[in-house]
Amino acid sequence: MSPFPVTIDPEAAKQLKGLLARKGSPGQFVRIGVKGGGCSGLEYVIRLDERRLDGDQSLELDGLEVVCDARSTEFLAGSTLVYSGNLMSGGFAFENPNAARSCGCGTSFTPKNSA
Repeated sequence: MSPFPVTIDPEAAKQLKGLLARKGSPGQFVRIGVKGGGCSGLEYVIRLDERRLDGDQSLELDGLEVVCDARSTEFLAGSTLVYSGNLMSGGFAFENPNAARSCGCGTSFTPKNSA
């Protein structure tokens, strides 16, 4: 199996664990990925999930399970998920080397192979 496509920054992992503790239920995990949409072509996805898909890759970090679907791995490979508590632009963000350009809010991007 390939290595997990995304590195999870320690602060992002801490925030994801807190999110799962507050809003999750037994058996749930954090799913990250991309879907079509947003103002730049592909939109980042971070959500709680309990359904596994064929080809999912999984990463376990000190009791936190993060899962990425097979289709998203090509767009997220080499990325880092970070978290900032900054009041103006805080929250989760992907530092993605596969993005040719990103929208102003950072929630969507255009992949390099389609720019």
